[in-house]
Amino acid sequence: MNVTEKTTVIMKKTNLLIVLSLFSLTLMGQEKKNFTLNDLLPGGNTFHTLYPQTVYTTWWGDQCVETQTDACYTVAPNTGKKDLLFTLEQLNGWAAGNETASKTVFHCYNLAFPYPDQPLVKIQTPKEALLIDFKAGKTVWRQALKPEMGHKDWNSASRHLAFTLGDNLHVLTADGKDLAVSNDGSNDLVYGKSVHRDEFGISKGTFWSPDGRQLAFYRMDQSMVPDYPQVDISTRITTTLPCKYPMAGEKSHEVTVGVYTPETQGTVWLKTENDAYCYLTNLTWSPDGKHIYLFELNRDQNDMRLARYNAATGEREQVCYEETHPKYVEPTTGLYFLPWDSRKALFLSQRNGYNHLYLMDMARTKSGEKKNGTGGATYTEYTDVRQLTDGEWVVLNVAGFNPKEKAVIIRSNECHPLQADWNSVKIASGKRKMLDGGEGVHNGLLSTGGTYLIDRYSSPKITYKVDLLSTATGKGCNLITANDPWIGFNVPEITSGSIKAADGQTDLFYRMVKPVNFDPTKKYPTVVYVYGGPHAHNVDASRNYLARGWEIYMAQKGYLIFVLDNRGSEHRGRDFENVTFRHLGVEEMKDQMEGVKYLKSLPYVDGNRMGVHGWSFGGFMTTNLMLTYPDVFKVGVAGGPVIDWQYYEVMYGERYMDTPQDNPEGYKGSNLRLKAGNMKGKLQIIIGNNDPICVPQHTLSFLRACIDAGKQVDFFTYPGGEHNMYGQDQIHLHERISQYFDDYLK
Repeated sequence: MNVTEKTTVIMKKTNLLIVLSLFSLTLMGQEKKNFTLNDLLPGGNTFHTLYPQTVYTTWWGDQCVETQTDACYTVAPNTGKKDLLFTLEQLNGWAAGNETASKTVFHCYNLAFPYPDQPLVKIQTPKEALLIDFKAGKTVWRQALKPEMGHKDWNSASRHLAFTLGDNLHVLTADGKDLAVSNDGSNDLVYGKSVHRDEFGISKGTFWSPDGRQLAFYRMDQSMVPDYPQVDISTRITTTLPCKYPMAGEKSHEVTVGVYTPETQGTVWLKTENDAYCYLTNLTWSPDGKHIYLFELNRDQNDMRLARYNAATGEREQVCYEETHPKYVEPTTGLYFLPWDSRKALFLSQRNGYNHLYLMDMARTKSGEKKNGTGGATYTEYTDVRQLTDGEWVVLNVAGFNPKEKAVIIRSNECHPLQADWNSVKIASGKRKMLDGGEGVHNGLLSTGGTYLIDRYSSPKITYKVDLLSTATGKGCNLITANDPWIGFNVPEITSGSIKAADGQTDLFYRMVKPVNFDPTKKYPTVVYVYGGPHAHNVDASRNYLARGWEIYMAQKGYLIFVLDNRGSEHRGRDFENVTFRHLGVEEMKDQMEGVKYLKSLPYVDGNRMGVHGWSFGGFMTTNLMLTYPDVFKVGVAGGPVIDWQYYEVMYGERYMDTPQDNPEGYKGSNLRLKAGNMKGKLQIIIGNNDPICVPQHTLSFLRACIDAGKQVDFFTYPGGEHNMYGQDQIHLHERISQYFDDYLK
């Protein structure tokens, strides 16, 4: 071989090596990454980098405003074209009175535009609230704030601020006067805060009249309620943190409603019948500020009435409507007065089996005749009432009104039980017009005047989109279509389907997350994730069918995850939910076992390696399933579980179970301490040591029962933790849950 031939051979070998090296690098570049819990959970330090891109918006009347870190832009409704409104630098200059002052505001995300017809932006810092005229470029109003102010509630009409100091209620007037509404507040007597343990849709304790001249507020006397002794381990010697906790069947707090007038500094108390109707919910002012409406419930929660009170005298003037049901009635929203006709208002009711809108004409009174709804419900109308929506679907929420179209804007699941879509409903005819594309789960915010809607949505095919829509036509423009941030990662196959409930008739929807690199010829350990209780669902038609980050992580580790919404969960109608009445856990477990039956029919599910995990009601379900079906579930992790419903709070517990005195057999059947001797598999219980919702007594009493029964159970607590874990505690928690399944199921 001559030199030329040798050179040619060397070059060919070199080229081959280069090609092989490049091919190897290409393969390496194509290798997909694995997720960490920090990537997948909100408490993780890399979670935000793998969350779909979004756009932040607010409303200035009917003008959409995009809020960014360093500026605000108006957005044209038809084209999405953005025009600069002002910059963060300008805003800070106007706030300080000159353009070289230090920063007052560090971003524009939380700005508000409270006046539709005025160029005023409201900013709030820990030290003050300001109104800035961004056209004139100056601050026009300031209100000093203090860090100790709690539960702040500002009214744009009067510019008065309601707030709490400890357990007392105050009003800071627009001109800076601090008025004490109460001065005898204490742990026993609480003013201006949410009552009834945030049930019935209650989330606050102060309610300004439309003109801001009167303040309705809750006063809660809980002196008769025992203190549950939570502990504070941060003190040199541990001290107690008294937590008022009214347990089922025991004494509950007493609530009254006051009306305070800052101008006179006087308070009028509504003359409610607290002995007969102890739950005062969904307070609504009339548009003229002369009346207050309350949805009132008896303690059994099976008799509800809508009552109207004179705000000036406190007298009850009229009962407008009554509704009963042999199980329970649960109002969670107030009245929605029509902006163009203050005599009429909408309300929501399940009296015919599904949550629907009804139109009430306050001007047309009648004597009232008790009528039958469905499923044992009765109702009596003392004003003219007309049903506006109807069908075997539910109105999920009311966003507001479009006065120009004389229509109400709602979200519903009329298209499919797993969806949530926007609709415009004509008040006169009830005619509905879908405003979105009829796919996925939609949320958003209606403009002040109701002309436009910010529509935020996703579906199993759409990562995330934000549209700006006209509520008259449903047309508009897209503000952002997010790319999938999980491209390049090992993402499991996520599917959804349905099976029949244990009644053999009802459709139940599930989500299945298959292991990464799924091989149908293999058998996989399977974990059932469960909640199963009311006011929640785990499966819908949003991105990844609402799969949780932990499920993705476990699929990456080789597990199959199965999630089923059993009867008793939300958005499927009254009878779907209340089938569990007086025996929580029974029907729910029957349905979950139908899910297990389906899983065992699949060739790739290892029926001998089945686990279960859930939190709160899901912790109750997890423990119950482990004890009721000990030969099915090998491993369980129960977080913050209810163990005995007599230890749970009055409002929730008695709604679904009645009292222990009235339903002893139901409470006995759901008392998991009595089942402790059935334990066969490995169960770990995890709680927050200061859980104010499922108090530690639940778990501690169960541990005692296990000891007495000679059964082993694993237990972990988060010192200082409450019902849910946040931040890095959430990462630590899911590491622990995952490791437990690795140790005993895999």
